[in-house]
Amino acid sequence: MRVVIDTNVLVISIPGKSKYRPIFDAYLFNKISLVITTSIFFEYVEILQQLSKSGIAKYIEDSLVAASNVITPSIYYYWQLVDIDVDDNKFTDAYIAGDAEYLVTNDTHFADVKRKGFPNINIVSADEFLEIINNL
Repeated sequence: MRVVIDTNVLVISIPGKSKYRPIFDAYLFNKISLVITTSIFFEYVEILQQLSKSGIAKYIEDSLVAASNVITPSIYYYWQLVDIDVDDNKFTDAYIAGDAEYLVTNDTHFADVKRKGFPNINIVSADEFLEIINNL
């Protein structure tokens, strides 16, 4: 299963005691493949360096670089689907280019994308994706 995970969901899924930890574990144990572009990778690293101890950020950075279940598509077309926060367009573009099944986010900016309806992007919250992961 190919998945694009917004940074806000990645951050809440890393702590060992987080109720969202099964999302990060699904990546660690190859139950899902992460679709990550260069710009998503750099945002992950930047935010993790700000919010966590450097050792944790470095571990996750190294993991993403070396993992066989990380898909790095090339973006040839920029859809510009998110109007409110254009920086979030990198997630929708990765979803389309990476042929992902889910875009997991808790960001309300993606409501615009759902309303547009084209292209069809399966946007789910962390809670919804947690249910999906628990049923694998």
